[in-house]
Amino acid sequence: MLQNYIKIAWRNIRKSRFYSALNIAGLATGIAFAMLIMAYVWSELQVNASLKNADNQYVLQSDWKDPNMGPAITSVGALPRVLKEQYPTLVKNYYRWDGITSNVSLGDKSFREGLQVGDSTFLEMYGFAVLHGNPRTALQDPYSLVLTDEKALKYFGRTDVTGQSLNIENFAGDRHAFMITAVIKVPGRNSVTSLVDHRDSDGFFLSLEALPFFGRNLDNWTNTSIPGFLELQDGVDAADLEKPMAALLKTNTAAQISDNLHPYAVSLKNYYREKDNGLVNRMLYTLSAIALFILLMAVINFVNMSVSRSSSRMKEIGVRKVLGGLRKQLIWQFLTESAILVTLSAILGFVVFLFVKPVFSQILGKPIPSPAEFPLWFIAFPLALIVVTGLAAGLYPAFVLSSLRSVDSLKGKASGAKENVWLRKSLVAFQFFTAAVVLTGAFIISKQVQLFFSNQLGYNKDYIVSAQLPRDWTPEGTKRMETLRDRFAAMPELKNVSLSYEIPNGNNGGSLQVYRASADSTTATPSLMLATDEYYADTYGIAMAAGMFFHDPGMLTGPGKVVINETLARTLGWKVPADAVGQRVRMHNSASDMVVAGVTKDFHFSSMQEAVQPMIFLHVSAANVFRYFSFKLKGNGMAALERKWAEIMPGAPFEYTFMDDTLARIYQTEIQLKQAAYTATILALVIVLLGVTGMISLSIRKRTKEIGVRKVLGASVSGIVGLFVKEFMVVIAVAGLIAAPVAYVVMQRWLADYAYRIHITAAPFVITIVLLAVITTVLIVLQTVKAALANPVNSLRTE
Repeated sequence: MLQNYIKIAWRNIRKSRFYSALNIAGLATGIAFAMLIMAYVWSELQVNASLKNADNQYVLQSDWKDPNMGPAITSVGALPRVLKEQYPTLVKNYYRWDGITSNVSLGDKSFREGLQVGDSTFLEMYGFAVLHGNPRTALQDPYSLVLTDEKALKYFGRTDVTGQSLNIENFAGDRHAFMITAVIKVPGRNSVTSLVDHRDSDGFFLSLEALPFFGRNLDNWTNTSIPGFLELQDGVDAADLEKPMAALLKTNTAAQISDNLHPYAVSLKNYYREKDNGLVNRMLYTLSAIALFILLMAVINFVNMSVSRSSSRMKEIGVRKVLGGLRKQLIWQFLTESAILVTLSAILGFVVFLFVKPVFSQILGKPIPSPAEFPLWFIAFPLALIVVTGLAAGLYPAFVLSSLRSVDSLKGKASGAKENVWLRKSLVAFQFFTAAVVLTGAFIISKQVQLFFSNQLGYNKDYIVSAQLPRDWTPEGTKRMETLRDRFAAMPELKNVSLSYEIPNGNNGGSLQVYRASADSTTATPSLMLATDEYYADTYGIAMAAGMFFHDPGMLTGPGKVVINETLARTLGWKVPADAVGQRVRMHNSASDMVVAGVTKDFHFSSMQEAVQPMIFLHVSAANVFRYFSFKLKGNGMAALERKWAEIMPGAPFEYTFMDDTLARIYQTEIQLKQAAYTATILALVIVLLGVTGMISLSIRKRTKEIGVRKVLGASVSGIVGLFVKEFMVVIAVAGLIAAPVAYVVMQRWLADYAYRIHITAAPFVITIVLLAVITTVLIVLQTVKAALANPVNSLRTE
């Protein structure tokens, strides 16, 4: 019997090829997009999940009374070690590292690399697969080095390289050979090998004993910029560490730290998604909601067309019942047809997923996992979709139409026809509602992302290239870099060059407690510290509110000069920026006063999620720290710049980044959301238009005789077309009226996380409704004109 159901179902599908193709294509589109989003969300949930004892792994974070007092993603250097030593019943193990960027070379190969100089517990705690070497002894020697397999291939072309050496440079410009003692494979993205940027692993892991080579020390109570990780004992949670950490800070740190810092532990399984005020979590929720609505649109479109087509088969039902067909046989027939269509859609959707996956990966900037990477139980999702959608689409014809009397069926009458019309219109309205919300959201997200790259940053990002420098943090090293800067500045292809420790990417060298020299230190304001030269403001186009940026370019830097921004000037009590120029300020624990040479206008140093913070600029010659050359190009001068770099800085790799790319990394999640929103918008429109095409085509078939009568009675072509347009315009208007407030509330909540955001105007809502109306009208006209122009004689003969 089942074989017979399938055979008849297949004949009906082939008979109505056009509608079957529309149905399958629409549902397949929704399934493919839902699979892509599901795969992406699942991959984001796997960050840190593959670490050894992941449920017990935590990272220490810092909650400062004032956010400018210290970084939030790090903690006090000595805290993890002492917690393990004094509270072994709570803490099973710990790991800390100091992040360093330096030149790594092998022969004539030289690259700037991120290094982690940390505890020898690294390999034991996280269970990274050791491809070559002994994990127990790999980080015992001061000049030992552990590499990832990717870095081994980069330098040697193979992974079996234990016993080989790489030369690493320190901040004084000295080089030392580090012997490779192990090669590991990092299992996907995690917050241990890459705490900030979860796309790239640092790749180089050095022993804690190597820190003196770099002139650094993390094992103390004054360094609050050290990433600290803990593995807790079974049954212990983060709350159990609160009192021990507070007690240790009270005992071992100065009041400046213990009174203002509240350290807390965050589960590594949740850290990636919860950092940055839960930005990744919000994105995952948003994308999941969009995918759910797109899939729901596709399912509704499928159900709607199935229900609409079913009424055309009432005579078939009547004939089959007269010939002895049982109701249960009719029910199984319709359900089988629906299940076959859904199965074909699921198969096509899977094929589309495989083909589109690389493109979608490129759009989001992250790899989408292949089906083989999913757990086996994931197969329950497509199976459940086939069953649920098949039932939903087949229920109306199966149970309602099969229950009609044979006489009514043969006459083409159905008592529920009126309800059927309202059902179809409601389903179409939901599709337009979803498309309107998604499209409006895409417009608003795009506007906000444009703001991130606009001229409202407070500086000019255009044609700026930054490149990291070899470190020699001595007065001589700083002087040498200033000389090299002047040689670069003489190039006709460059407008400006600046030497600094920071570029506007949110990563600064720390904070300073700043107060007026005439006031008490208790009035100190935590301020971001930036070390730059006198060319920084001109290079980045940072406007001055008053005074000069240290001094006129080319003049000697006088000792004791600083520059502050407007926010710091206001915080220190100077209402007018000019009042601050020439005034003296003091920094906490400093014996000498500093003179304010100028006040810059506020600019966004970090993400627009945060308000502009108080800033103080120290001259690089006073701080003797630097990391970047920032080049302001006049045009296409990159080739000349590369040649000049190779000429005057041989051996130093020229690895540069345009400021647009730097901003793209800061707003990576928002850009991904924008790209996904536009993709979802296109798919929503495709599904809506497929649905409208099918509904109009079915409506024309049912109303062919009506069209003929109207033409005989003198109706014009435009009048007939207008009948169909009017029907859908009412639906679009109702859907738009409901969608507008929903989209407004959703996007207001999303924008609320940004200190600087656009104002939502009526434009996105109006454009969305007009766009949907225009596209739908064009589609309707293209289909109805042919029917309206047809010979009314032929139309009147239609059964």
